[in-house]
Amino acid sequence: MSQSRTRAHTLHKPHLLLHVCCAACATYVLQVLREDFNVTGFFCNPNIQPESEYNLRRLQLERYATQVAMPFHVADYHVERWFRLVSQHERDPEGAQRCSICYRMRLEDTARFAAEHGYGYFTTTLSVSPHKRAQVINPMGHELARTYPVKFHAADFKKRDGFKISCELSRQFGLYRQTYCGCLFSRSPGNR
Repeated sequence: MSQSRTRAHTLHKPHLLLHVCCAACATYVLQVLREDFNVTGFFCNPNIQPESEYNLRRLQLERYATQVAMPFHVADYHVERWFRLVSQHERDPEGAQRCSICYRMRLEDTARFAAEHGYGYFTTTLSVSPHKRAQVINPMGHELARTYPVKFHAADFKKRDGFKISCELSRQFGLYRQTYCGCLFSRSPGNR
């Protein structure tokens, strides 16, 4: 494809807001999505604690986004709101109700931002993780798309070795890969 045709193709791609949980998970997902969308990242993760871990992941995303020319936005760090929403679920095992509440909060914030800023689509990197179930995440996205005037791009990014490829790309870019999803409850020995 000629350079002018490539540029024209890029201009006509729909705009998608990508909820990014961390730079490492964004690698493969961004590569896949760029085939069909103009992608802007959205770092919205009040679940990540302590704040030093949140800042580390945000800075890693900033570095990666600069390397791959991905524009992105950072949402406010409303950790108190997150704690209120998941209260009474501190002892839930990984993947249970606490996680669903967390996914919904971040997806809804992404859908709202996408609608308010004129994006045609939104999605999330979450499904690239082997610990996150697309069959839980995608129905939430579709439900939110009925509430906000923006389409949800459903995917299971771990398919076709997505997680493995994201690990390889993370190494190539020298990105930090965390050992827990982000919340302090997932870090405790009983929830690993």
